[in-house]
Amino acid sequence: MPIDDGATTGGGLLVIGDVVTDVVARHGTALVHGTDTSARIRTLPGGAGANVACWAARSGCADVRLLARVGADSVDWHRDALRRAGVRSLLAVDEEAPTATVVALVDSAAERTFLTDSGAVLRLSPDDWSPSMLDGVAHLHLSGYLLFAATSRATALLALREARSRRIPVSVDPASAGFLAELGADRFLAAVEGADLLLPNADEARLLTGLPEPADAAAKLSLQVGRVVVTLGERGALLAAAGTVTGRIPAVQVRGAVDSTGAGDAFTGGFLAARLAGADAASAAAAGCRAGAEAVTTVGGRPGP
Repeated sequence: MPIDDGATTGGGLLVIGDVVTDVVARHGTALVHGTDTSARIRTLPGGAGANVACWAARSGCADVRLLARVGADSVDWHRDALRRAGVRSLLAVDEEAPTATVVALVDSAAERTFLTDSGAVLRLSPDDWSPSMLDGVAHLHLSGYLLFAATSRATALLALREARSRRIPVSVDPASAGFLAELGADRFLAAVEGADLLLPNADEARLLTGLPEPADAAAKLSLQVGRVVVTLGERGALLAAAGTVTGRIPAVQVRGAVDSTGAGDAFTGGFLAARLAGADAASAAAAGCRAGAEAVTTVGGRPGP
């Protein structure tokens, strides 16, 4: 069911993705090799999939579910954080691998660089999945991180096929330009065949198409995936369908940005919540931009209190 055949209302959102322990280090000066650099450091719950789910709940979606794999070392902490955010957690507990950890280095311009230990994330297996998880669900969202390893990719594609068989629309976030470059554009696009909506940022759209201009990249991608939304940070977002850019959504201007970690996840959560509430694609993208603007004013990838 194409995502713009009329927004679906009255059903839930299932996100399949990643739960991560984020160590966010905000440094006001450039990193100095071989010695100390002063920073403000916090340990917070994160992960692209989990962040999307939390922002969707924050944006008004009443039934948000998250399937992810976490280590036994921190499952209680993560489960409690998701519960408090209004997300129903479907967490597979890994007794061997720890929860994924990301060290986010955030500079004075609020731009971030990640060091990633995938831990249990990429061990999400078909045994962790059940088709019953889609009962009552109106939309499935997949975090692209799962596509970067064979086991988690098999799980994500199993869910995608089941959703398609039930005519439940599916969206995918490519998640990481660095990991996407390692996997390769052709392999990624082959994996997401059958998805209804792709949500790359500008760098990811360029990697997937080889085209330098985000608008050209969005148009090309929309010939392979029914609908495409390319996020452009402080320049807003582009909508494309059937080979044509169909909308340009301005960003919400922000003063006092402190951390861009999770801004794209916030956009996706806000967008999907609005679509499930009946908004058209342009209105949903505007809602996503509002969520993204809120996200950069708080530390970490999740909504603030």
